[in-house]
Amino acid sequence: MKHLAIVAVFATLFFGCKDASKNQRLVPASSGNLNHLTVVVDNLLWEDKVGEAMRDVLAAPVPGLAIDEPLFTINQLPTQVFSGFTTKSRIIVKVEKGKEAGIKVGHDVFAKPQTVVYVTGTTNDEIIEQLQSHSEEIVKALKDEEIKEKQRRINLSLFDDTRLKEELGVSLKLPSVYRMAKDEDGFFWIRKDITTGTMDLMVYAVPLSTLRPGDSLAMDVVKMRDSVGKTHIEGRLEGSYMSTENKYAPFVFESQIDKKPTIETKGIWEVKNDFMAGPFINYAIEDKAKNRYVIIEGYAFAPSVDKRDYMFELEAIIRSAKIQ
Repeated sequence: MKHLAIVAVFATLFFGCKDASKNQRLVPASSGNLNHLTVVVDNLLWEDKVGEAMRDVLAAPVPGLAIDEPLFTINQLPTQVFSGFTTKSRIIVKVEKGKEAGIKVGHDVFAKPQTVVYVTGTTNDEIIEQLQSHSEEIVKALKDEEIKEKQRRINLSLFDDTRLKEELGVSLKLPSVYRMAKDEDGFFWIRKDITTGTMDLMVYAVPLSTLRPGDSLAMDVVKMRDSVGKTHIEGRLEGSYMSTENKYAPFVFESQIDKKPTIETKGIWEVKNDFMAGPFINYAIEDKAKNRYVIIEGYAFAPSVDKRDYMFELEAIIRSAKIQ
């Protein structure tokens, strides 16, 4: 009887595993450069108004850059060649004409990790309407996938954020190639050297009263960061310091980090009394428990080169923040 019981247990395990394997679909690993998007749409549609509408949404300029750069670098493929390795792209938008109008977001459809956005409609006009009315939803789905992938890569080798935790109660996941440039009175300046310049992060806290909701919000953000820049971010020349470029009004959005209401501001910084400038992205994370905003800002100095991917890395870092 004992032998029969043992056989029964092994049989249950064997057939149980076999049944479970039937329910698990094996998919290959996805691939592709960050922010490179595969668009699957027939050539005639791509060359007509459908393609124009897609480019308006998916290759729209990144907010906050002085020179226009597209949200995504697009590789268009006609439907008939979308097979094999071409299906392994991490982010895909697929247009299917002849189906009921709508959009659908699929995950890990052909590879893993992967986000596929299906845009459908019985006519060209219906497809265009879906693209335009769901543009924010489409871009967010694709960008969220890329942020996750960038954070996964960052996690392979992390910077020691112990001082941020001790001083501000903030944890932040950033690559170990960054270095601490300043740790002074609750203000942190963290830098990464790149071929053409630097990528920088600032982390500090201000009272909730510093930023007032309403029409004055953008002005309050500028006033705050100009005060911090003058105090902590000196330029190369004597008397020079970081400030906000006043020729371009910054973009202000509502966002969320660590499940907390967050003010997201994108704009251009400059150094007073010197010829230095570049884009910044500033997040003010509401921490009601401590009556403060935690401010995490990323900015890049990289003259004469594209800056989209630099700013994307900084955003991925900041979005990993946790407030203790």
